[in-house]
Amino acid sequence: MERRALLGLALVATAAASASPEPAAASSSKEGGGASAETYFRLPVVTASIAGLAGRRGVLSIETGLDVPDAALRLRAQQSAPRLRAAYNTAAQQFAAGLRPGAAPDIDRLAGALQAATNATLGRPGARLLLGTVMAI
Repeated sequence: MERRALLGLALVATAAASASPEPAAASSSKEGGGASAETYFRLPVVTASIAGLAGRRGVLSIETGLDVPDAALRLRAQQSAPRLRAAYNTAAQQFAAGLRPGAAPDIDRLAGALQAATNATLGRPGARLLLGTVMAI
């Protein structure tokens, strides 16, 4: 096996992929999935303490982000990031308090609670909460 040839092919493939970002971005926007890079911003990971099996404690970790198409509301959301984090921490702690030890978290209920916290913090709907990894350890 010729490793130098494989390395060369990998470099060419990487260069070709990075040289044409336009078609990939256009195809993802046509499919309607995901958030646009201009309207999305990520927030820090939210954590909450949960009860584990046999009296142990655990951690619920939630990755969050917001997709806000309205420019004025996006500016308000970015300026309200500390308030959003505080609201998310409160909602996550309330959600975690209701979890049974060893049970899997109900992501739909969690997303609803976090979306309600988003709308209440920003004062009106229009920002869509996006969840990344939700992990209970």
